[in-house]
Amino acid sequence: MKYLKNEKLFVHVICNVAIFAAICVCVLSGFLIRKNNTVSTATNSEYNGTIYAGDKNSNNVSLMINVYWGTEYVEMMLEILQKYNIKTTFFIGGTWAEENEILLKKMKNQGHEIASHGYSHKEHGKLSLEQNLSEISKCHEIVKAILGIDMELFAPPGGSYNKNTTISAEKLGYKTIMWTRDTIDWRDHDTKLIYNRAVVQMCGGDLILMHPTANTVEALTDIIEYAKNHKFNLTTVSETLGLK
Repeated sequence: MKYLKNEKLFVHVICNVAIFAAICVCVLSGFLIRKNNTVSTATNSEYNGTIYAGDKNSNNVSLMINVYWGTEYVEMMLEILQKYNIKTTFFIGGTWAEENEILLKKMKNQGHEIASHGYSHKEHGKLSLEQNLSEISKCHEIVKAILGIDMELFAPPGGSYNKNTTISAEKLGYKTIMWTRDTIDWRDHDTKLIYNRAVVQMCGGDLILMHPTANTVEALTDIIEYAKNHKFNLTTVSETLGLK
């Protein structure tokens, strides 16, 4: 009798342990599923409506130069680009365009592509639909008044965007452009570091983000030489994306 009682107790314990384990597995599985779904959704949303690179099978590569400041270095960059007969894309801030009409015209006259960087360097990812529309359209109107062109590419300042940003850009006839590689030249004033970030493992379709800084000017010639020596064609963002 004592043996039977112990056996029943043992079975009872085993059953409870099994039930508890099953519950834990279910709860953990549900958590992981929810977690994975959340991550997947966020990832898809983050890239939705934006372009990060061109055709990886091509030999086209672009230097995308964002301009809100560093005016004293823009002229130097233009001289280097002209020396090597390189055409690239300048993403222009509206407030900068208002104050630098002559330099903006020089960019266009030298054959560079002019694109939008918004009006006042705001975090577009925190803006409403109406605010995004205002920032993008205001920059568009200013540049069109100066150059007589309709820009087609928009790079949100700091890479900050949300669904309102991409919807606004599309409504105004723009494609939202990000980048493949970032020199982070605005933060790291190191010529060699900027150069390495631009060229290490360079491949076709790359969009290389940079700004007008003293160290970027110092690195620019070597970046161009590297691209040429490795048979890359430095051209505008539109051409790298196959839009023109």
